[in-house]
Amino acid sequence: MRSLQFAFFLLVVLSGVMREATADSASRQPLPQHVIDQFGSPPDYSTGELPAEVAAAAETAFGESLKSGTWGPAQTAAIEVIGKSGDARLGWLVSDMMRIGSSPDLRAVLADAATQLLGIAFDSNDLWGRTTNHLMAWDIPAPPNYLPYKRNIYTLIVPEWEKLFVDGDIDWRHVSWGGVRIDNRPFGETDELCNCIPAADNPKVTSAEDAGWLKDSDIVFGVEVNGEYRAYPRRIMEVREMVNDTLGGRDLGIPYCTLCAAAQVYFTDEVPDGAERPVLRTSGLLIRSNKVMYDLTTWSVLDTFRGRAVTGPLAEKGFKLKQAGVVTTSWGAWKAAHPQTTVLDESLALGRDFDFRNNRDASGPIFPIGGVDPRLPVQEDIVGLVAASGKPIAFHRASAMAALEKGEKIEFENIRLVLDGGGVRAVDASGADLGGHQAFWFAWSQFYPETELWRM
Repeated sequence: MRSLQFAFFLLVVLSGVMREATADSASRQPLPQHVIDQFGSPPDYSTGELPAEVAAAAETAFGESLKSGTWGPAQTAAIEVIGKSGDARLGWLVSDMMRIGSSPDLRAVLADAATQLLGIAFDSNDLWGRTTNHLMAWDIPAPPNYLPYKRNIYTLIVPEWEKLFVDGDIDWRHVSWGGVRIDNRPFGETDELCNCIPAADNPKVTSAEDAGWLKDSDIVFGVEVNGEYRAYPRRIMEVREMVNDTLGGRDLGIPYCTLCAAAQVYFTDEVPDGAERPVLRTSGLLIRSNKVMYDLTTWSVLDTFRGRAVTGPLAEKGFKLKQAGVVTTSWGAWKAAHPQTTVLDESLALGRDFDFRNNRDASGPIFPIGGVDPRLPVQEDIVGLVAASGKPIAFHRASAMAALEKGEKIEFENIRLVLDGGGVRAVDASGADLGGHQAFWFAWSQFYPETELWRM
């Protein structure tokens, strides 16, 4: 997700409990040793309601008056009270304000408050990233009234987020701004550009023979539905990040998170009674460096990685999208294996040629993710899916490819890995697709922390 700057961004500074805290530090869940090694021991935090003086300061800084977009001496004094409170839970609100505040004076006040609350020092300009990574890694609970205050902060950037910041099965502590506005264009009007990451609806496709603009070495995401094949070039998906398409007689929603190197395909034509086909859009928000998608029809937020509705009418219906498999491979290998494939038309790239995987994202996650499972490097490629038993499994892609190319079998419960078009597909004993996809290890392991890991 691109970090863009908006003119109104500067106006911010110019003019609930998410989880029950335990009663004392001894009864808290112990943190993994790798978290302690990287971030140190967590600070103390209070439980229950805030003291009256601190609650009043939080209301002054983040309450209804914040909606005016002004920041003055009263708010600055309130942040100083919050910093002196010794309650690390309030670090979440300080962090949220860091994300949108650009005034040097405000940033200095927020940095002082974070230092007092969390005991961390700042030796760089990345105040927000450093603060948020510590809060995530330590799993500091959110303070009382957190969601309304966070909504007030974030709707200063994008007022339309008012409809997204609602109660649900989502940890709002981990939601952050990705640097772009929401894509809320009506379905079918995606040829109109926006100040957002522009989804594509019913995209134009061509035959493989007519796709001379693609080099054989270019990365594509290959999809098969009911015997029909289509390639989604990474070059296009890095521009669009969301496609609503139809293939093999099925409606699909296809999010691609550049930050997680994860293209996923969801069937969007199996909906609960009384519901319409979800129209997937990019919200402009992130959760643990994974894009937050939502349904334009109901304004329900969906967990992009797991396909589950977490807020709104779809969440109330317990809705979860089913996945189709995605093969990450080269265009040359995919078209050789499936010469009948169609491919997205070059015009959908809008004349852009991003390569985030090999430049912007090459040195690791650029947004906060907290602690990471140390079993693999953060950006190691895995192929992940959930077994019939409900157990998540991540296959180390390079090892799996090497084993399969030597003719070895790779199986886990009901899952078999097979080679397909230069990539890896997960199937069952009958060869039916099981919906696996590739991703960076950090992303898979954070959304499935209980995952098994297969590697040679």
